[in-house]
Amino acid sequence: METALTRLVGVRCPIVQSGMGWVAGPRLVSAAANAGALGVLGSATMTVDGLREAVREVRSRTDAPFGVNLRADAADAGDRVRILIDEGVRVASFALAPSRELIAVLKEAGVVVIPSVGARRHAEKVAAWGADAVVVQGGEGGGHTGEVATSVLLPQVVDAVDIPVVAAGGFFDGRGLVAALAYGAAGVAMGTRFLLTSDSTVPDGVKARYLAATVRDVTVTRAVDGLPHRMLRTDLVTALEDAGRVRALLRAVRGAAAFRRLSGLTWRQLVRDGLALRHGRELSWSQVLLAANTPMLLRSAMVDGRTDLGVMAAGQVAGVIDDLPSCAELVERIMREAAEVQDRLSATR
Repeated sequence: METALTRLVGVRCPIVQSGMGWVAGPRLVSAAANAGALGVLGSATMTVDGLREAVREVRSRTDAPFGVNLRADAADAGDRVRILIDEGVRVASFALAPSRELIAVLKEAGVVVIPSVGARRHAEKVAAWGADAVVVQGGEGGGHTGEVATSVLLPQVVDAVDIPVVAAGGFFDGRGLVAALAYGAAGVAMGTRFLLTSDSTVPDGVKARYLAATVRDVTVTRAVDGLPHRMLRTDLVTALEDAGRVRALLRAVRGAAAFRRLSGLTWRQLVRDGLALRHGRELSWSQVLLAANTPMLLRSAMVDGRTDLGVMAAGQVAGVIDDLPSCAELVERIMREAAEVQDRLSATR
C-alpha cells in the first residue's frame, strides 16, 4: 500500500512502530522494520554510547529503513543528533517539538524529521519550520497525552498542514488504518499494539497484565510527573495519587538518583530535563523530580517485570488487544484487514 508516508521514508506499509522507552529496542525495531513497517528506536532511556550501539545492532538485523525517537529538550540532544547523522539513520522522530535549528541540521544531512504533536497549532509550527511529516496523537494514546480524541484532532491537523500526517492513538487493526486514511492521514503509528507482540522484550508477566486489562483499566493521571499520563491503573498509581508532598518528594529523589546512575547524567542535567517539562506548567519540585524519575518507574515494569514498583504506559487499545503475534504476523494481518475493508466499501458503492 503506497502512501505519502511510504514514499517519504521508504517502507512497504504505512505503519509506524512508536519509539517507546525501554520497549522499542533493537529486537522490536528490527522486527517491525523487517515486517514492512517503520521501526523507531526509543532512545530517551539510552546513554549516548548505548544509542550508537543500538543503532548499529538494528542495522545488523535489517536492511530496511528505521528511525530514532529523541527528546529535543534533552541536555545531550546535539550529541544524539550527530549519531543519527553519522550512522545514516533514515528518520528522526521527536516526542517534543524540535527547534527550527535542529530540524535544519537534520534535513541538511538528509534525515527525515517527523515530530509528534498533540495539537493543531503545534503541527502548524513544526510544519512551518520544515518538518517532513508529523505524527498527531489523540487522547486515546498511551504515555503523555492530551484531551482531544483522535477522531477530532486528526482531521483538524490534516486540514491545517501540507505535509504527510500520521495518526496515533487508538489504532490496532486494519479497520483503523483505513479509517485514518479516510480522514486524510498517510498512515498510523502504534505503540501498545507493538508492545504486545512476541518480538517485544517486555516480560511475559507484564504483557499478561496488559492482556487482562479492560478499557476501564486504562486511566489518565497526573500523579507520576505532573502531566496527563495514560497508563494501566495499578496499586502504585493509586498510591502515588494518594501520597502527600513529603512522601512524594522522597520517592522522587530516590528514583531520580537511580536513573542518574543508570543514564550517566549529572544532577544538573537531570534537573534541567525535569525543568524543561516544568516550563509553562505549575509543577511542584517533587513533580519536577518525578518527571526526571519517570524513566525509572517505567523501567521497573518494562524491564524488571515489577508491576508493583513500576508504571505501565498504555493506550486505551490495551483493553481490546488479546493476543501476542509476531511483528510480521501483525503487519500482515493489518494490511490484509485493510484490503478487505476497502473491498467491502467498494462493493457497497
